[in-house]
Amino acid sequence: MRLFNAWEMGQDQTKQQIEKGLHLYQSNQTEKALRVWMRVLEKSADPAGRFRVLGCLITAHAEMGRYKDMLKFAVVQIDTARELEDPDYLTESYLNLARSNEKLCEFQKTISYCKTCLNMQGTTVSLQLNGQVSLSMGNAFLGLSIFQKALECFEKALRYAHNNDDKMLECRVCCSLGNFYAQIKDYEKALFFPCKAAELVNDYGKGWSLKYRAMSQYHMAVAYRKLGRLADAMDCCEESMKIALQHGDRPLQALCLLCFADIHRSRKDVQLGLLKLHCLCERIYRTKGQQRELRDHVVKFHECVEEMELYCGMCGESIGEKNNQLQALPCSHFFHLKCLQTNGTRGCPNCRRLSVKPGYV
Repeated sequence: MRLFNAWEMGQDQTKQQIEKGLHLYQSNQTEKALRVWMRVLEKSADPAGRFRVLGCLITAHAEMGRYKDMLKFAVVQIDTARELEDPDYLTESYLNLARSNEKLCEFQKTISYCKTCLNMQGTTVSLQLNGQVSLSMGNAFLGLSIFQKALECFEKALRYAHNNDDKMLECRVCCSLGNFYAQIKDYEKALFFPCKAAELVNDYGKGWSLKYRAMSQYHMAVAYRKLGRLADAMDCCEESMKIALQHGDRPLQALCLLCFADIHRSRKDVQLGLLKLHCLCERIYRTKGQQRELRDHVVKFHECVEEMELYCGMCGESIGEKNNQLQALPCSHFFHLKCLQTNGTRGCPNCRRLSVKPGYV
């Protein structure tokens, strides 16, 4: 009896520690959450608790872009599922193994593990995972440019989402469909589906991770750029990058940086694109404490500023380094707004031409 009570107490402690880690993770204290979960993994003798904490570690490492670690924990989770001898646990662990390989672009392995999931005879829980399995398989087929099979998988995943009223899954499928249609150059549909995902986030996503909003905004940015709506593309990409920086989502940060560069390239302002790129990279490396990379991008930022002659004609400070409002005059010279306000005349400080109704940049 004492042995049973001790085992039950151990289960409760494991559950409490997992919940503590989840609370830290949702509060954006990722490293602290990881330390809590790793202690649970090392100390817990409860297989079900270990399985759950491995699931948390897999999700966290996926969102941070640490895909090799994600795969490592997925392999351990498979062994734990076999120990539990439960088909539902086994299906979930094979799904995580498929997702890990998908992130590492091992698409053939992803498809193989997804098929293993679909062939398992589990309970209702396993059947509910089939939508996520179909989504992962669709992403793998898309990675291999097998478009017809990818579309079939996405449509199947969407049916599972509708039948089970799974709004999170529907949101993820819509983002993948946005990516699919962007690749086959149907840009109207490439915009429609991430817009639908954004609607789902607004209507149902109050308790969801912000990654759903970030991904929908990113895919909208890609579609807007392809359609030539560059201002909308920039707004969506900035919103996505803001969330990615806040949550340390490095894969999404990389995608946003590429999208920013594409937007500026479409505007034909390549140098300004490089300036923005170095500025964002500087912020990322400063957050990560990677001093060598930080110094490199600070130097490149200032080289860009000098090359483009982006200096205020009044105070001499570089433009773009700080978030100061600017004003452009009809003569095409532009200055910090605060500098012009202290100028005291309506003429351009550089060429002395009279300025009327200066425009905001």
